[in-house]
Amino acid sequence: MSDQKAAKHGLQQTKKATASGWIGSVLEYYDFFIYATAASLIFPQIFFPSGNPTVAIVASLATYGVGYVARPIGAFFLGHWGDTHGRKQVLVLCMFLMGISTMAVGLLPTYDQIGLWAPALLVLMRLVQGFAVAGEISGASSMILEHAPLGRRGYYGSFTLQGVQAGQILAAAIFLPLAYYLPSEQFNSWGWRVPFLLSFIVIVVGYYIRREVEETPVFAEEAKQGAVPRAPIVQAFAESGPNMLRVVCMALMNVIPVVTTVFGAAYAVQPGYGIGFDKSVYLWIPVLGNIVAVLVIPFVGNLSDRIGRRPPIIVGALGAGLLSFGYLYAISTKNVPLAVVMSLLMWGVVYQGYNAVFPSFYPELFPARTRVTAMAISQNIGTMFTALLPALFAAVAPPGAADIPTTVGAIALGITVIASLAAWSARETFRLQTKDLGKPDAAPVPAAEYNQARAQALASAKR
Repeated sequence: MSDQKAAKHGLQQTKKATASGWIGSVLEYYDFFIYATAASLIFPQIFFPSGNPTVAIVASLATYGVGYVARPIGAFFLGHWGDTHGRKQVLVLCMFLMGISTMAVGLLPTYDQIGLWAPALLVLMRLVQGFAVAGEISGASSMILEHAPLGRRGYYGSFTLQGVQAGQILAAAIFLPLAYYLPSEQFNSWGWRVPFLLSFIVIVVGYYIRREVEETPVFAEEAKQGAVPRAPIVQAFAESGPNMLRVVCMALMNVIPVVTTVFGAAYAVQPGYGIGFDKSVYLWIPVLGNIVAVLVIPFVGNLSDRIGRRPPIIVGALGAGLLSFGYLYAISTKNVPLAVVMSLLMWGVVYQGYNAVFPSFYPELFPARTRVTAMAISQNIGTMFTALLPALFAAVAPPGAADIPTTVGAIALGITVIASLAAWSARETFRLQTKDLGKPDAAPVPAAEYNQARAQALASAKR
């Protein structure tokens, strides 16, 4: 194959891998976030005893957190699978587990029908969801990274998270017409089930897309040379322990979507808090924020290819933490326009400094032989901690508590400071060759050479 044909084939594979990662993230996170929406808006009324609204809210948000508790377990298994059987195989497996468990939630009987079995089965399905999603981001990010050219890894990698945001838009978009047009009685009895049952489409479409994607050149070469690790978990901890700890701390940035789409929703619409936002009105707040995010993410990913990964992450972490005060204050004053503006700033723009960059930065910190494992385990341990926050927020700032925005906002800001310090302490990776990623002694490509390679990659993409 000539150099020109090889370059063209490589670009085609990069675009195909990016499209697969994007669409797969849309489908998987549609499933994951319809649960988050339902846990805030409807599950307290139908899966838990109705006598104590505070207990019902805390218990429902705790089931949301259970999914994140299962993620480290899934990360150990699915990370191992991705590093020993390939990136493509693990992504197909994740998709099937997620789709089936989400459909099952839509078929569950309620508390009034079977009592305590209802929340028990709900927790079981959430555990399977959390297990499945644990391998999605790390698998998709690694696949895109290993196909992308030098100077464009941040740009192409950002599409993984653009797909996540698009999945959230789709999740809320399905709920919006149902919550708006259906009478409350019908929505509570069967309307909420529709988005979950539509996950059948996830299984069909997702399998069709992912079966067409080729395995990455990096993993194919490892398999050819017999260099696939037999125990990637052991190697990951032995070789990359400090960077795994950094990723755990940076992944605590998941506190921002928790504040926006989980606790914020419960605070705004649950009768116990007395704010009284209409469900259909409140659902538009994260939708609009995510629409802005979808537009912003590729630009931030491209920016990280120019100035590095760490600056956008640090600025995004600290800025989003500060803005969380304003967002919660807007909800507390029942000011819908201000809540929308603060959501657009915090969630749609500033948070994307972190969100658009971590899909390239995390896998760049690890060598190819343990990349999926190291990223999956460390990222999911970090997000597991933040998944416990909705129940914590509801416990320390329950209905009737004073100054809820300050209490919850202070916790959120403190966590984002930890994330920004972890990013600051990490090595910059954007000018390292793909083959040198994860090597402590690897020298970055000189700036002039890097800029030339980046210009060539940009020119090739435009042809």
